[in-house]
Amino acid sequence: MKETIHIFHTNDVHSHFNYWFRSQAFVKAQRTLFAARGESSLLIDLGDHMDRSNIYTEATLGRGNVELLNEAQYDVVTLGNNEGITLSFDELVELYAEAQFEVIVGNLQATAVPNPDWMKPYTIITTKYGTKIGMIAATAQFNAFYEELGWHVSEPRLNLVETAYRMRGEVDILLCLSHLGINEDRLLAEECPIIDVIFGAHTHHILPDGELVNGVLLTGGGKFGQYTGHLTLQFDRETMQLQKRDRLIENALLSEVGNEMERLHALHEEAKQQLQTPLFQLTKTYHKEWFHRSQLSDLFAAALFDYADADCAMFNAGIFVDHLAKGNVSAYAIHKTLPHPINLCVIECTGRELKEIYMQSQNEEWPRLELKGLGFRGIIFGKVLHYGLTMDKKRKLFINNKLVEPDKTYKLATLDTFTFGYFFPNFKYAKKHYLLPSFLRDILREYCKKKFE
Repeated sequence: MKETIHIFHTNDVHSHFNYWFRSQAFVKAQRTLFAARGESSLLIDLGDHMDRSNIYTEATLGRGNVELLNEAQYDVVTLGNNEGITLSFDELVELYAEAQFEVIVGNLQATAVPNPDWMKPYTIITTKYGTKIGMIAATAQFNAFYEELGWHVSEPRLNLVETAYRMRGEVDILLCLSHLGINEDRLLAEECPIIDVIFGAHTHHILPDGELVNGVLLTGGGKFGQYTGHLTLQFDRETMQLQKRDRLIENALLSEVGNEMERLHALHEEAKQQLQTPLFQLTKTYHKEWFHRSQLSDLFAAALFDYADADCAMFNAGIFVDHLAKGNVSAYAIHKTLPHPINLCVIECTGRELKEIYMQSQNEEWPRLELKGLGFRGIIFGKVLHYGLTMDKKRKLFINNKLVEPDKTYKLATLDTFTFGYFFPNFKYAKKHYLLPSFLRDILREYCKKKFE
């Protein structure tokens, strides 16, 4: 007999809930219809469902996202980097404590204690007709971040290949939940053709009908809740042949649900209420500017030097999305100013390297760049600002009015955004220390609580 199995999949929602309630209502209706036909269905998420730039996620530390996944009756999810490295160790351990679905990730291991009970390396689901579906998963290898947070993340493709070959004899269908990106997915398909489908995420790629690589079907559903994927499998239990077809459903075109706007507003108001407690009081407004220094950038620089052992600091003015207004300041107000899931990083570099960095930062195209990703959640990049670091008309570089020595090592406090190779390629290979788990807003908040108490 032939069995039809449906798998709905989401990825990289990043707490963009504009279409969440209509898409989940659609999936629920479809699953009800399929069940009436005697056809099995599953609902899975491929990670980065949460993003702490969203006020609801920030207020609940992602547990609100888990509630939404529970309500939608997800079956299996894996972790993206936004779940894995934007929460402290304890916060991640608690994240899925109330999950009513399975959480699988094969390449993540706590370094000091056993993994939490909810974290499984794989799962096997048996349909009503006895078909065994194996699911394996892995997340992107952000080593430097995970190690600082108390986790070890192993090489994902190696882990997946080993697990796939170990499981293949136990299951009829083998699926992979990948938060690795399209290039890694293609390499995995070439290395491990015994996987039937690789559900893709992380690089926000869009594959309207999937992509076949070495006989393995790859999927990709974009980002921010744009699409819901629908994989249809037809499994012949006698011949063990599997047919597979994937399509993307554009969520913006789905019918609105009746209380959609009210629910979105309720999430925001619930979060706002939780974060409205006054933390400190300002006697003036600290204004932002995107193309030069400002009162707010001066205050933020002082917070960085108070927090980090550094000789100088560098950051882009576009990180300030809003002013800090006079009067009582709450966590909600600070989040509006600095919504990014960005950490501070201290880089060790020679005076010669520091001069090269300074010159690179003068790129005239950067200030108006509409930056997307790399942790940045603002509007435009803004001017790169330097504190403790100046250059005269003869291009001599000074740190706190002392001439920089070419061979001396200095410590530069900067944003992790700059260390991923896009702006300053040399930063990828420099000696650096990420200061985790505090975000930029946490550093500013704690400094202001001391300064203005």
